[in-house]
Amino acid sequence: MTTPSKVDTLAGPSTRREERKVLAGTLVGTTIEWYDFFIFAQLTATLLSPLFLAPLNESNPGLAQILSFALIGISFLFRPLGAVIAGHLGDRLGRKAMLVFTLVMMGAATALIGVLPTYSQIGAWAPVLLILLRVVQGFSAGGEWGGAALMAVEHAPVNRRGLFGAYPQIGVPVGMILATGLLFFLNTGMSKEDFAAWGWRVPFLLSIVLIVVGYLIRRAVAESPVFQEMALRKKESKAPLGELVRNHKMPVLYSTLIFIGNNAAGYCSLRSSSPTPPRP
Repeated sequence: MTTPSKVDTLAGPSTRREERKVLAGTLVGTTIEWYDFFIFAQLTATLLSPLFLAPLNESNPGLAQILSFALIGISFLFRPLGAVIAGHLGDRLGRKAMLVFTLVMMGAATALIGVLPTYSQIGAWAPVLLILLRVVQGFSAGGEWGGAALMAVEHAPVNRRGLFGAYPQIGVPVGMILATGLLFFLNTGMSKEDFAAWGWRVPFLLSIVLIVVGYLIRRAVAESPVFQEMALRKKESKAPLGELVRNHKMPVLYSTLIFIGNNAAGYCSLRSSSPTPPRP
């Protein structure tokens, strides 16, 4: 790891313009990632069962709804894997490259969900493909959040690291607000039949526009000064995850417990704010 004095020296001379670009890049990118994530999460309470689990929804709607919610959980299983792999590649290839990659990966998976055929069109392949796309979403979300926080903090002056590190987390509720607002607009602005037939695809397809905006912003952000110093010194831990667990057990435990509470509260509020399912 780099010493604090070296990092601070590199991060301190950042101009106001570059700081704004970094904050905008981490905030906008994380907002887009979580907009994509929450669009799917909210639609699990409305349309996934009849569209992708049609036979089961007809015979056992309760079980079909439970399986629909399980699709949210599948992506969470792959978030740690995405964080580990993206973090490892970020140490090798650069933080900026991985942030752009995870953004494009999430956007591609989201857009493909928007054009995915339903069960009535391709049968059992519909839920199988949906699960695969959810795995990709979970993987990219895991790499995105940690990478964005790291990028922000490594660009921050020594006395503003807390502020810079908060910006990626702000993107989570902003993404949820965008997703909820758009779904509310569509649900109230069109008939329930049209929304069930094609309107639900619109939020997924709109992700393409957001991804282009986020890509352009992130491409304009300079590489992390900490990564540049590590590259110059050619210093890289062969097993950074093992080193983290061995030497920083308590901070890892505290962070885990804090995040468990934070995410539990956030997803409970998300579930309670989901739009009313359209009636057939």
